Amino acid sequence: MKTQTKILIKGGRVIDPASAFDAIADVALADGVVQAIGKIAPDFVPTQTIDASGCIVAPGLVDLAVRLREPGHEHEHMLESEMAAAVAGGVTSLVCPPDTDPVLDEPGLVEMLRYRAEKLQQARVYPLGALTHGLAGETLTEMMQLTEAGCVAFSQADVALSNTQVLQRAFQYASTFGYAIWLRAQDFHLGQGVAASGALATRMGLSGVPVAAETIALHTIFELMRSTSARVHICRLSSGAGVELVRQAKRDGLNVTCDVSINSLHLTDADMGYFDSRARLNPPLRQQGDRDALRAGLLDGSIDALVSDHTPVDEDAKNLPFAESEPGATGVELLLSLALKWSADSGVSLARALDVISAGPAGVLGAALGKRQGRVGRLQVDGIADLCVFDPAVSWVIEPSALRSQGKHTPFSGYELPGRVRCTLVAGQVVYQA
Repeated sequence: MKTQTKILIKGGRVIDPASAFDAIADVALADGVVQAIGKIAPDFVPTQTIDASGCIVAPGLVDLAVRLREPGHEHEHMLESEMAAAVAGGVTSLVCPPDTDPVLDEPGLVEMLRYRAEKLQQARVYPLGALTHGLAGETLTEMMQLTEAGCVAFSQADVALSNTQVLQRAFQYASTFGYAIWLRAQDFHLGQGVAASGALATRMGLSGVPVAAETIALHTIFELMRSTSARVHICRLSSGAGVELVRQAKRDGLNVTCDVSINSLHLTDADMGYFDSRARLNPPLRQQGDRDALRAGLLDGSIDALVSDHTPVDEDAKNLPFAESEPGATGVELLLSLALKWSADSGVSLARALDVISAGPAGVLGAALGKRQGRVGRLQVDGIADLCVFDPAVSWVIEPSALRSQGKHTPFSGYELPGRVRCTLVAGQVVYQA
């Protein structure tokens, strides 16, 4: 008979944003479930005790944008390294976009990714299926088969869809069967630049992406939502005008959610410096007014989640002239600390900072998680025992070489950030311990 795993986390400050619980309490875990918070039964005999004195005990983080580079880089063991990076950052559930190589447009590919991820027994992986075959924007994928294989929603990743009729058909089909569609709001023709339109891009001679690339796409998406009643998640808003359009869409009763990346929340186009390819990102970094509007939108709930937009890029693809380098940055290990930095910089409560990286993104996934896993992003009795224990008083300097991800490029290199993960648990098992 298998011995039941019992873990007691002692003396930490337990914060569950979903229930507004915030108190110093012990937490008892048994067989993958939170058995008790606060009052621990006298007959509970733990097989392991974790001292969380001075630490925060929070729900495991949920990251809605983590590229694992598999399928496509199996020979480089990318899945192992990126999953290790996730749990080191306190992330216990992550969503993988479909722009792998090959694209996640066939059930067999999705099943293979889920099988390999489950064998590692680290973070939970929720794949997004490709909305169109090969992300080419021409023919819809078999959404029902991909859902049965484990996809939680359907997306074009960062590939803009130019054919509005195809998008309308996708909305109609998804609405009929209750599927969600995740889209980057980017007009196909206006979104071809490498930097945000503005004085800086002009001085640097870089092709620009205007705010209108985002707002035109949002208007199209919202009009199609009105006629089809589709459920849509907008990925990585980048502009103040975009935030206001989403805010209005929510007031109008549209079934829309959205997220913002850690890059757009903290950085501006000025951080491109002298053609620093580490700041070559998609969406491109915009001006300070946009950054401030994104922060305000995240605070007031117009934006539902903060994501890492983790995109590991190798040396050869990054060490090129700015316009030729591959966009993307590593970020999954930085998500917690950059949420805490936002909290400190903006006077946001710790509970709100944790909400946008736990309960908020879990709510975006919603029914797609199913009954068994529908309580990820929460820390409650009888809930799944996915937890992150971190020390908020410890600061650390980002040294790319020390990151567990194979992607070592980040525009936050050299930053001193608050908060350090001490322990990550998934289904009641310790998967990372500092």
